Amino acid sequence: MRVFCWLLLVAVAAPAVARADLPPDIERVLTAHKIPASEVSVLVEAVDADAPILSHLATESRSPASVMKTITTWSALELLGPTFVWQTEVYMLGTFDGRKLDGSLALKGYGDPYLVEEEVWKLVHALRRSGLEQIGGDLVLDDSYFDVSGEPDPGAFDGQPYRTYNVVPSALMMNFKAVTFQFLVDPEHNRVRVVTDPTLDNLTVRNKIDLVDGACGGYNNGVEFSHANPDTLAEVVVDGKFSRRCDGYTMSRTALQHDTYAFGLFQTLWHEAGGRLDGKLRKGTVPDGNLPAVVWRSRPLGEVIRAINKNSNNVMTRDLVYTLGAELGGVPGTREKGVAAIRLFLAQRGLDVTSLRMQNGAGLSRDERASADLLAGVLRAAYKSPFAPEFMASLSLGGLDGTTRGRFHRDNQVLMHVKTGRLDHVSALAGYVHAASGKTYVIVAIMNSEDAHRGPGQELEEAVVRWVQARP
Repeated sequence: MRVFCWLLLVAVAAPAVARADLPPDIERVLTAHKIPASEVSVLVEAVDADAPILSHLATESRSPASVMKTITTWSALELLGPTFVWQTEVYMLGTFDGRKLDGSLALKGYGDPYLVEEEVWKLVHALRRSGLEQIGGDLVLDDSYFDVSGEPDPGAFDGQPYRTYNVVPSALMMNFKAVTFQFLVDPEHNRVRVVTDPTLDNLTVRNKIDLVDGACGGYNNGVEFSHANPDTLAEVVVDGKFSRRCDGYTMSRTALQHDTYAFGLFQTLWHEAGGRLDGKLRKGTVPDGNLPAVVWRSRPLGEVIRAINKNSNNVMTRDLVYTLGAELGGVPGTREKGVAAIRLFLAQRGLDVTSLRMQNGAGLSRDERASADLLAGVLRAAYKSPFAPEFMASLSLGGLDGTTRGRFHRDNQVLMHVKTGRLDHVSALAGYVHAASGKTYVIVAIMNSEDAHRGPGQELEEAVVRWVQARP
């Protein structure tokens, strides 16, 4: 009877205890947080080995959050090459006399994911150097290279449609469609001054914030953000109570639609450069047979993926999936074509894609899944690739930059190149750890567990890293 009771006690306690195939230091993290080992996957393997030195539930398909970006970026690097660039073309649809265009100017995008304000400024000045001063017609925007009609609503993921990470792709996306709002105390006029960057002539900001006494703090420092018209996003309303003790506060949000944002940014920079635009915004496609007056080329893909992986940029990753769709599946690029290209590429490289469920390629989804085994396979293949330097340079230097800045003990910094991932109840880390022995290991650690994002996930990841770095 006593034996039966003992067995029953073990069976009841088992879910909160780590498995014996995990090292003691890693077990202790799970036991301390009462996390079942069944909610964790860990894989560690030397880059030059044929078998892992640690494998725990490595074939389980789990949510890797933003670690999914390693699959997308490596696939793009191999399929497109590190020198691949995106073009943004400018067409003069009319008669140009060397100063005035008697007709419309057209911008055609091919999916540049890093067409930020500085790049648009350079494009505008390249156009001014051609002699153009006055555009007599409209500004025509052509984003037909992508078909994004199948994209869900921006707020579908977490109910935050105006957060910059939820921006849907566009072949003519400028500056991630983001506006930085800075809130500053103006004591002379007893108000809160709101400054936007960039300044967009077609965006209205209604400032209804009250300047109050009291401590500085609270959610968004008391600032409430909304749109007066959710359909056009052309009028922003900022409300709430802001303390005069605050030094200032900055938030980034999306404003306008892709076409109206591109029009507003171009118009602002064009005017600043001394140009004149007589017409209005018009969506359309550039007729066949026209030659571009200016071709603006992006930074090469080898550089672009650094911005994606180090900063975990969701919008750029999603644009990259569409680019793969257009380049490999035909125009217009779609998400489905891009995902299919990635799956086919991985399978052709001999990787088992059974565990892979990819929706947008960024990990910003509750439906995306991959196993630790697949992620490790990607990392091993990337390490042996001719493009390994470009891929590794895109990952966060442990503790020093990107999403791991400030993490890990100082003695362990620079001893790893890793990608992190985090969603509610998800925490993950994958990459390369350089052990004290001089060996380099591929590591993957994924936790899909209640409140994993609140600390337990990071503790697990750091325990795995310490265990690897101490390998003899």
